[in-house]
Amino acid sequence: MMRFLAGAATLLLPVAAMAQDDVSPAQPRLKDQIVVTAGGLLRPADSDRVASRNLIADVTAGFGNRIENRLRDEAGIVQFRRSDGRSAHPTSQGITLRGLGGNASARALVMLDGVPQADPFGGWVAWSAYDAINLGGIVVARGGGSGADGPGALAGTIALYSEMTGGGKASLAYGSRNGWDASASVGGNISGGQVAVDGRYSRGDGFIPVAEGQRGSADRAAAYEQGGVGLRLRFDAGDDSRVEASLRGFSDRRDRGTDFTASKFDGVDASLRVVHDPVGGTQWLALGYVQLREFESGFASVGAGRNSVAPVLFQRVPATGLGARFELRPAIGGDNPLRVGADWRRTVGRTEEGFFFSGLAPTRNRIAGGSSDTVGAFAEWTAGDATDGFLWTVSGRVDRWWLGEGYRVERNIAGPVITDARFAARQGWEGSGRAGIGWTSGALSLRAAGYRGWRLPTLNELYRPFRVGADVTSANEMLNPERLWGGDIGADWDGGDGTKLSVTLFANRLTNAIANVTLAPNLNQRQNLDAIDSKGVEVSAEQRIGPITARATYSFTDATMAASGGAANLDDRRPAQIARHAGSFALRSNGDGPVGGFATLRYVGKQNEDDLGLLRLDDALTLDAGLSWRIADAIRVEARGENLFDELVAAAISSSGVVERATPRTLWIGARLDF
Repeated sequence: MMRFLAGAATLLLPVAAMAQDDVSPAQPRLKDQIVVTAGGLLRPADSDRVASRNLIADVTAGFGNRIENRLRDEAGIVQFRRSDGRSAHPTSQGITLRGLGGNASARALVMLDGVPQADPFGGWVAWSAYDAINLGGIVVARGGGSGADGPGALAGTIALYSEMTGGGKASLAYGSRNGWDASASVGGNISGGQVAVDGRYSRGDGFIPVAEGQRGSADRAAAYEQGGVGLRLRFDAGDDSRVEASLRGFSDRRDRGTDFTASKFDGVDASLRVVHDPVGGTQWLALGYVQLREFESGFASVGAGRNSVAPVLFQRVPATGLGARFELRPAIGGDNPLRVGADWRRTVGRTEEGFFFSGLAPTRNRIAGGSSDTVGAFAEWTAGDATDGFLWTVSGRVDRWWLGEGYRVERNIAGPVITDARFAARQGWEGSGRAGIGWTSGALSLRAAGYRGWRLPTLNELYRPFRVGADVTSANEMLNPERLWGGDIGADWDGGDGTKLSVTLFANRLTNAIANVTLAPNLNQRQNLDAIDSKGVEVSAEQRIGPITARATYSFTDATMAASGGAANLDDRRPAQIARHAGSFALRSNGDGPVGGFATLRYVGKQNEDDLGLLRLDDALTLDAGLSWRIADAIRVEARGENLFDELVAAAISSSGVVERATPRTLWIGARLDF
């Protein structure tokens, strides 16, 4: 079933798979089944059985639920900051797996219905953008080298799938610190197809990010306001074919808790795809998409004692992403063991900055940016028995990449140009691939895989310097692509009686790893390290006990940096933002009775905040829980809480020792409506 969801266009899930973070069962449908439609996909390849992957089927909007927080329940998934998209700076929202961290650019490939989701300029992920989509599930595939997914999947792929169903649903909740969270989704049949409209709006007065005891008169609560809307259309186009179109937009306003630190992040995405998916015949998919992003942010310097604040930098970052993809699965012997295809992605963007402030006005401007293109072709062959016996798969991919001429221009606003630098265009070839084998007998499955992947530096890493407090990090236009060699072995047990167990051992070596390297006090630069070596184990277990399902996950990650030359001080140190231990334990109700609930414990171990390991983030244990009561067939009331222990979760530490915290205790109450 897990393999089927990973790429299925239509699938069935037990009603029992109610969210750990969602205390409302799905609305009544066919007995014990929910029909979920995932847009823009062909039926899954059998090669999914040879990968280390798991399904997150319980993704429900509203009541403060955040996609990024739901992902934290799966041990081994690491986000650059422990704070979520209500309080973290938008440029810090990178995501990775298996200890391959160190900066805010995502080293895991995040996709929505087959479309890459990383910001075209920065490589970070705008989690608030998914408020505008009704998600049906998430599949997390660990390990790189998946040629069919495209370049950038160094640590793995996090694939989000949209849901298009008839009827509608809505929620409205009120929470701590004057928080409001409203969501709605409605869909139905139209002539020859379906239409769905989804939307969400959330706001709150926020909390003071600086830890108590370190605050001054300059600190205040950091408010947020976010929303989005999405439109999806699907039409039949002859036998076994369909055309799908989607359009969505989002708006994100945040504050960092002092004057001059407001941020604005807006985006519009559109995609068009044609899918031909006959049973037993030749299958193909054609996809085109565009991403428009505009990000603005202010940065401030807070005086000693935190009683004064002054602006130091204002940035505006417009960016555009374009892409296309074609995949063909010819019919061979009544099956589709071969996948071949090609894809293209282009990113264009720049940073426009004002700095060196005199009072409230900047005295100097900087514009820096460029473009990148990647064109690739892939092939994958799978053979064997996917249900009993041996199954093997091998895939390969070749990419041609280009970095267009970059530029960085600085000038005094009232004077001449100071710097007018042009950076020569570069190009190259990269290969990637994956080979795996699996064996299944009854409830037991064994698997092993080896892979190679790569990632092109983002325009942000190449051209955009940035500042956090007194710490300045400069860009590096000479960065080289990152390259990964790795492998894993694992075992899975599915007893069919609600008992599931999965264990995976992995080892990875990421060469040319891009990290922020300390050059002097308060001065850093992005550089290619020799390597990051990461090895460890991932464990998950699930047991159904009557009306309750218990699930536990744990990851142990031993990661070290190999560095020389100007970065020699980092050699044999642990990468920033990577904890050695992480885990979760969750209980959830799995029936459709009048009362439901969940409780989720999350643990994250100690982490280095900086590359030298001089600043440490303490470990943290948090509890989320909730209860729901169905008062009518279509109405359910809920109460839920985040971080019920009110644990101080350190999200960042400045060079002066000021601690930024993640979300404190937050309570919600509200109602859901299904019709």
